[in-house]
Amino acid sequence: MKAFADLYTELDQTNSTLAKIAALRQFFDRVDGTDKLWTIALLSHRRPKRPVNSTRLKEWAAEVAGLPFWLVDETHHVVGDLAETVAGILPEPEQASAESLSYWVRRVIEMKSMEEDDRRAALLDAWRRLNRMERFTLHKILTGGFRVGVSQKLLVRALHAHTGIDESVLAHRLMGNWDPETTTFEELILTPDPGDDLSKPYPFYLAYALETPVAQLGLASDWSAEFKWDGIRGQIIIRGGEHFVWSRGEELVTEKYPEFDMLATMLPGGTVLDGEILPFKNGRALSFQKLQTRIGRKNLTAAILASTPVIFKCYDLLEFEGRDIRSLPFRERRALLEDLIIPGHEVVKISEQVEFSSWGELAEIRNSARSFQSEGLMLKHLDAPYRDGRKKGDWWKWKVDPLTIDAVMIYAMRGHGRRANLYTDYTFAVWNGSSLVPFTKAYSGLTDKEIAEVDAFIRKNTIDRFGPVRSVTPELVFEIAFEGIHKSARHKSGIALRFPRIKRWRRDKKAAEANTLSDLQDLLKLYAD
Repeated sequence: MKAFADLYTELDQTNSTLAKIAALRQFFDRVDGTDKLWTIALLSHRRPKRPVNSTRLKEWAAEVAGLPFWLVDETHHVVGDLAETVAGILPEPEQASAESLSYWVRRVIEMKSMEEDDRRAALLDAWRRLNRMERFTLHKILTGGFRVGVSQKLLVRALHAHTGIDESVLAHRLMGNWDPETTTFEELILTPDPGDDLSKPYPFYLAYALETPVAQLGLASDWSAEFKWDGIRGQIIIRGGEHFVWSRGEELVTEKYPEFDMLATMLPGGTVLDGEILPFKNGRALSFQKLQTRIGRKNLTAAILASTPVIFKCYDLLEFEGRDIRSLPFRERRALLEDLIIPGHEVVKISEQVEFSSWGELAEIRNSARSFQSEGLMLKHLDAPYRDGRKKGDWWKWKVDPLTIDAVMIYAMRGHGRRANLYTDYTFAVWNGSSLVPFTKAYSGLTDKEIAEVDAFIRKNTIDRFGPVRSVTPELVFEIAFEGIHKSARHKSGIALRFPRIKRWRRDKKAAEANTLSDLQDLLKLYAD
């Protein structure tokens, strides 16, 4: 456990990719296969189910530390991190622990099935044997709060440094529905895969946002353009008479989309499609909010399937007749895809290519994307292979400019982690007559200097407090950018935004000059379903 705690500290204290890879490699080089496997699982979001809720964790820590619960709770609000708060208030351990990471993960798993008294006793036993940093790491495992900037790609690079196995092979092996309780490091990583796992997807190719003038990409004739859709990126795999549906988040979601069941017999074996699971009805795409009504539901009723049907909008063909064709130029993969997909099919539709003769003409088409419920355009070089991971050069997202609204900040909360002592999470409102109506929250978009200025304003202009929330004098105006707008019965304003963030601080505006609820409703009429 000490080795994993030291690793967590190293990963958390650096922003250097090379330093993180080196730390992971050194860790893998000195621990056994079980600890390697659990480290991969924890950093890949395959964590044990949470056995203790936040309140119980604080209550038990308060008892052991001899502190009142309210003080621990208030400290948590100030520190902003539950794992750090609890680890910091506990007394020194009575003995040292030599047990491994996998031992303590097993204890966490066992706690889930214990009665509460036994669960408490098991946790107190851990506190008596672990030092502060080891406790902190254990609490991260308990609460699932791992945020150390280790992406799947970075993890693959570290495993390549440790094993010498090709990165693309490792990326493929880490995908899928593997479970650290039912496999081993040797089986998952070291054993050659003969391809008997029919369901395995390919690593997704991800695009960067285009931030330079589009003309810098070269000749327009060398590029393909398609509308960018707001759904769930996925792969549909047809192998061995079965079909499998994977999300980009490496989740097998076949049962969630029964509309695709017909594809096992409609498409030939050895076919892998890349595309978007898209809510679609009456010949047009619906908003992502509609798709959210299906996400996470265990039981899909006939009413839900009827109100929010989905299609698979095909972008690319990765496997054809059992052959991996990702190395072929996009123009060739596209031609094969067009021959494969039946035009006008009700469930599988090919992503239409946008016809254009110049970048200027394409820019005008991009500006109309929202009228099709699209986020903008995808640009793909016609000679590009299908790569894995996020690469620059061949694929670009050219999104439409965000919608914006000027709003007044009315509430604030402290941030988390390194910003736990600063007020960085804000609630914004617009005018409805003479009243301010809250409509969204945002916490990104300001510089460190601006955050410090806003924090100082909040502390000097607090009107009231509601637990961790401060109500402030409604004076500061900010321009809020967002990608979409929808009706919402859960919000007082009746409106919900997609990806809201602060675009800029409107120091030039007074609160009375902020936008109104009527302005938001006008945007709703223009851009919502």
